Amino acid sequence: MTTPFTRQLVSTRFSPPRIGARHVTRAELLAQLQRMQHCRLALVTGSAGYGKTTLLAQWRQACLKAGAEVGWLSLTSDDKGYVDFCTALFSAMQRSGLPVEMDLPPEGASAVAMDTSIAAIVEAAVDLPKDLYLFIDDYHYVEAPLAHKFLQKLLDHGPGNLHFVIASRTAPPLGLSRLRMMDQIVEVDSAGLPFDLAETRAFVDENLGPGKVNADELALIHELTGGWPSCIQLIVIMLKNRPQTRAVLDDLVWRSSDLQTYLSEEVMAHLPAGLAEFAEALSIFRRFNASLARFVTGDPNADELLRRMEDENLLLIRVDLDDRLSWFRFHPLFGEFLATRLARREPGAVRELHRRASQRFAEHGFLAEAVRHASAAEDVEFAASVIERAAPATWSLEYLSPMLHLLEQLPEETLLRHPRLLFFACLAVAMTTRPAKASAWLAQLEASDLTAHPEIARSLPIIHAAIAFQHDDTQRMIELLEPHRDAPLENPFLQYMLVSELCAAYNAAGRYADARRLFETQPIPPADENNDMALVAQATLVSGMLIEGNALETEHFGAAPLTRSVHAVGRHSISANICASVLADAYYELDRIDDARETIANRRGLLQSSGPDMLIRASLCRVRLDLLQESPDVALAFLQRQIAHLRSMRQMRAVAHLLAEQVKMLLLKRDRARAQEALDSLDNLALSQPARQGVMGEIPALAALARARVLHDESPEEALRALQAARSHADAFGRGRLTAQTDLLSAVVYTDLKRTDDAIVCLVRAIEAGQRLGLVRTFVDEGAPAGKLIARMMREKRLGGPALRYAAELIEKFPESVVAEGPASSTRRVSASKLQPMLTPREVEILGLVAQAMSNKRIALALNITLETVKWNLRNIFAKLGVSSRYDAMVWARKQELIE
Repeated sequence: MTTPFTRQLVSTRFSPPRIGARHVTRAELLAQLQRMQHCRLALVTGSAGYGKTTLLAQWRQACLKAGAEVGWLSLTSDDKGYVDFCTALFSAMQRSGLPVEMDLPPEGASAVAMDTSIAAIVEAAVDLPKDLYLFIDDYHYVEAPLAHKFLQKLLDHGPGNLHFVIASRTAPPLGLSRLRMMDQIVEVDSAGLPFDLAETRAFVDENLGPGKVNADELALIHELTGGWPSCIQLIVIMLKNRPQTRAVLDDLVWRSSDLQTYLSEEVMAHLPAGLAEFAEALSIFRRFNASLARFVTGDPNADELLRRMEDENLLLIRVDLDDRLSWFRFHPLFGEFLATRLARREPGAVRELHRRASQRFAEHGFLAEAVRHASAAEDVEFAASVIERAAPATWSLEYLSPMLHLLEQLPEETLLRHPRLLFFACLAVAMTTRPAKASAWLAQLEASDLTAHPEIARSLPIIHAAIAFQHDDTQRMIELLEPHRDAPLENPFLQYMLVSELCAAYNAAGRYADARRLFETQPIPPADENNDMALVAQATLVSGMLIEGNALETEHFGAAPLTRSVHAVGRHSISANICASVLADAYYELDRIDDARETIANRRGLLQSSGPDMLIRASLCRVRLDLLQESPDVALAFLQRQIAHLRSMRQMRAVAHLLAEQVKMLLLKRDRARAQEALDSLDNLALSQPARQGVMGEIPALAALARARVLHDESPEEALRALQAARSHADAFGRGRLTAQTDLLSAVVYTDLKRTDDAIVCLVRAIEAGQRLGLVRTFVDEGAPAGKLIARMMREKRLGGPALRYAAELIEKFPESVVAEGPASSTRRVSASKLQPMLTPREVEILGLVAQAMSNKRIALALNITLETVKWNLRNIFAKLGVSSRYDAMVWARKQELIE
């Protein structure tokens, strides 16, 4: 009752696809799979193009390097039946060194026959002296229940040295729960397969070359693709073929015919028509659940279809919300693809779907989504009614933009007849960069009868304060809000808005203790920790730490609100942008340059239409990063464009900050003529600001600092007077970084004047402040004069104790040329790589396997390369090292700590 093996199998099915030289090592996922040595099964499930096969191939190499035996089987659509699957499986086992000699149990054979085959495999595996890992790729092709049962029995009864590694687009119908309970399974699902930002960067750099794509473009690529490896590869190919398309990267992806074809052929082609239409209907949503899908589509089987979509790994992502429902969203590119198909197939149905969605969201209190779908359905009146009757607990920053878009479509007389709508409109406009429009609407609101709306009347100072914030009138904000500080509002949105506005005003005035006290007397309860306006308030509190100059404290307390903001309300939310601007500034100050660039990358709103402090922080951070990572000309070009933009917005304090930065950069370029022009513009700006109260007092201080830089060589005494004026402002408002900076520059000037004692006093004061606050770039960005002065003071032993230790740390941050003239530079370590022959990563990898006593043939198998390639690499290694044997090369590599 047995059937012999008669089918001819293509040998390439038993070898993995070759991993290209320009791949990304999935270190984190490989670390998860490392647990596999104690488990029977590793299961990798995910959508098409998510790198399952590549991950398996990388893990196969790791297993070979560890000395295990491996087998590989790539399944195809021909293997869906029981006999075909078992035929391929037995062949893979035999090729991997498992001596299974048996006849195949036919499809109608008894359970006894199947058990006999299982027993034969188990007995053969037990006798193996090593662990055997059998890799099965594309298991989703298997359909026969008997085939699944056969594999299940192998998992249940296999010995501890027999491991299966399976990749599939869908979760296979195996008894996974039991394996989980026994801790005998390692799982990597679709949530873990996408590249993280570092892996996206590594992939792009490997394939295009380092630095070919800037940080903003890289962040955009990662955001558009969601880390989808195949889509990132598609973008890389397009950029290789058409480098000029970088300027329209976001449009390029949506219009890619290759992407459309890939989604059609690899994702949609195998779906039943009903499931495909159901997915298309849900493409109108940013997020959806079963009840919403059932209501909008009218399909009573929505629950089952959603489960099927999740089982199929249909580029579906779970969304964690604060309720017990299971929410989902599509991958953005897939969602856009489905929406395009829906609009082409049923153009008239889209508006009706949006209309039903808006009703459903409104019934369940999801105001932002209700307004968005009503707008898409062009039902302005319904949207306005939703806004007007919205409960205060549902207010959020998320719906301000779609709400304002809708309200501006209403006739103004309609707004005037509905004070609550007009109040919403005033609030929304006041929080944008349109204070003039907000003032006009607010005047009309105040002129109306608010007797029936006492909560609106009590909240008017908050809108006035928001307008004052846009005008940088922080003193006015304090006058408006302080009388209401201790009278909490019932509306949590307005309460947190009041706290954040008053906190910002206190920070501007240097009243940091008063800002902290706001949160001590009115703490944010844990239930509101992820409320978007509460997050804005928390971010404003952290920004005060930065304004005070404490980079260490800002880094410590700033990371958590940014993480929560991104998770709760999105990467481009107002709270996330505030947190990002603050944290990027702190990272830059701490000399964590890559972290700073990554934090503000692809956040265009920060540089175009945010509040004054965010504009200043983000613009300065961006220009300083451009100077370090691009060139002075790139940085100056950005400065010129941004100054013009800020002038058009009438953000004069921000203009002053950038003009001061322009003076500094032009002096570094030794362009004194243009530096003087920028200083003249800054001086004129200072003279044009009659008010010196509040945060606008920064402008004359910035002008004084810039003047000191220009006058340093020609008139050092006058430069000292200008520095003292800037320092007086810093002391009055508690600006720690500015205080340290003026002390440092004063020490440089005093040194040039041969007033050594005064120079030492100022330098020690600056370094002590730097140590306390974590300041690094404040010193390093002053360039050679600062570095040489610190090095000289160290050589002359003018510094001691903590100041000396911190000065030594700072010296390490300066370029070697700055401090190379004396003993201060002797502590620098020369990189070991400068003394070593340059071995390629592949050559180091081969030496690591040589150290494991692997033969050339075994190394070729482990790295999935040819034997000749191994020999060629070894010849190169011998030539570079001047040795003649594998042993000598291995000894050298161990001495250099390149291998273990």
